[in-house]
Amino acid sequence: MTLDRFYPIFDSADWIERLVPLGIKLVQLRIKDADPETIRGHVRRAQTICAAQDCTLVLNDHWRIAIETGCDWLHLGQEDLDAADVDAIRAAGLRLGISTHDKAELARALLLEPDYVALGPIYPTILKQMKWHQQGTAKLITWRALIGDTPLIAIGGMNIDRAAGAFDAGADVVSAVTDITLNASPKDRVRAWLAATR
Repeated sequence: MTLDRFYPIFDSADWIERLVPLGIKLVQLRIKDADPETIRGHVRRAQTICAAQDCTLVLNDHWRIAIETGCDWLHLGQEDLDAADVDAIRAAGLRLGISTHDKAELARALLLEPDYVALGPIYPTILKQMKWHQQGTAKLITWRALIGDTPLIAIGGMNIDRAAGAFDAGADVVSAVTDITLNASPKDRVRAWLAATR
């Protein structure tokens, strides 16, 4: 299984409808504070545009909705794992990506045979308050050695200039959030990312 090297994360189907048609082939929908029906609506819209654009859609956290709406991919953080029914997730045929920050979390993740492992934040991030300080690209080298052929995602404070260092350290995929959504021209930024990672 080969994942696209560029993996943006957006908090609404609006972003996905606007930017996926530019050529994005792997995208995450990450909605944290909304009622289930609102989330379902965003998922269905995102599924429609991603199917039309041959883009892989990953839903963050909401595993019940992922099963219910027939998603192909789910991403879980460590806290999400505490409440998730991994057997049900796997029985539904979902591929699973898992966030990790230290070796204990990585060991926990690898027991679940994830379809990718994410490490972050590689650099300081403004997206959310985290107890984890920047991990740095050296930790990507360590993770690469520990996870074998499992795809490795670098996330946190990533921009185009930093992407090359993450790839050099062993990341298969680089994920970006605010570098796109806070840019003066998100479309131009996506085009630049695509040019830099293809």
